[in-house]
Amino acid sequence: MSTPFCPEHPNIMPRPPASRTSPARSEPRSASENTTQAARRQEILEVAAQLFATRGYKATSIRQIAEELGMMAGSLYYHIRSKETLFVEIHNRALDAAASRIFSALAPHTSPWARLEAACRELLDIQLSPSSLTLPLMNTIRSVPPEVRNALIKKRDEFEAIFRNIVEDLPLPPTIDRDVYRIILLRVLNTANDWYHPGRLSREEIARQIFDIFRHTQSETDATSPPGKSSDDAPGASRSRGRPASPRKSRAAVMN
Repeated sequence: MSTPFCPEHPNIMPRPPASRTSPARSEPRSASENTTQAARRQEILEVAAQLFATRGYKATSIRQIAEELGMMAGSLYYHIRSKETLFVEIHNRALDAAASRIFSALAPHTSPWARLEAACRELLDIQLSPSSLTLPLMNTIRSVPPEVRNALIKKRDEFEAIFRNIVEDLPLPPTIDRDVYRIILLRVLNTANDWYHPGRLSREEIARQIFDIFRHTQSETDATSPPGKSSDDAPGASRSRGRPASPRKSRAAVMN
């Protein structure tokens, strides 16, 4: 039996099934048939996502997915094209759902630092949720075929563009490389499940600690800035002050 997706799970919307073996139809499906097909495909995506998350990509076969659904393996191909395309779809929808949550968290904020804190808090909550599929699916990248890996990397680049744009807007000291800053920040957030144990600090408090550490570079610069001159005025403190921006993907690229 499949379990319903919680908000951390991919918000899977059924798409028309791509079939290898479906018979030709002389008449279009009725509304009730379409509803049944959509519900069945929803169940397939949910069950497959759970198996991929718990067993990994290599250890999950089409036969196992079909058995979990009470189907013959051949019948499953009526709804999907291949294991590879099924996994890519589930992975991408998980990241889309995570991106949607982060964009919602960013919406009330205009300050670059407030936006960074909101993004850190939301991503950490997603990654630490016991029912989240985002982290297990992201951790399978080394076990997938090259063509699948390329598709996953493309989607992750789009997802990371959220943080890339946030970091580009931060008033960081000119000595801080923004790419290195972003990579380390995402590594800390995305591996939180490896080191976090519930106890003295809540998830929100941990997120605040991470944010404070990554803002500490700015605090240090503020403390050493000449009187009357803030670090925001330093050359290269932001994209508009002294540090030319390298070509980046726009936020729109992440949302499409």
